[in-house]
Amino acid sequence: MTDVLTEQTEMVHAVVPILGQMGLEVLVAEPGRAAARIPTGPNVNHFGVAYAGSLFSVAEMLGGIIGGFFQVPGAIPIVKRLEIDFTRPAMTAATASTTLSEEEQARVQSEATETGKANFELLTEVVGEDGTVVARTHGFYQLRVMG
Repeated sequence: MTDVLTEQTEMVHAVVPILGQMGLEVLVAEPGRAAARIPTGPNVNHFGVAYAGSLFSVAEMLGGIIGGFFQVPGAIPIVKRLEIDFTRPAMTAATASTTLSEEEQARVQSEATETGKANFELLTEVVGEDGTVVARTHGFYQLRVMG
């Protein structure tokens, strides 16, 4: 893992400590792109597959990474709603990844700068190590100036 990704992972763990306990690792963190991975270890449920809440968490937190790249003083990303479809049991570590287009990034940046808030949506896939899509999410987030 690069120093930047190590720093991003440590920051996520500091802001949301449960993500550290889950063993979450940030794999991609750049404007418009984010990915994170959770290992099987602490995320296995009572019948040996990934716990649904862990799969939800690894997908949901990507909005915070994407939102953190906007240059709006005092703004933070918040989740408003997240819909999840569990498609297959996750038998291995799982990686969630998402993107936000350059056009949408520009719109969010402009709107949040002008009005103090801007909504954005993220579609995320959560994939097991064997390439199986285990979940898909549709997240509704807001970049909001606080204070």
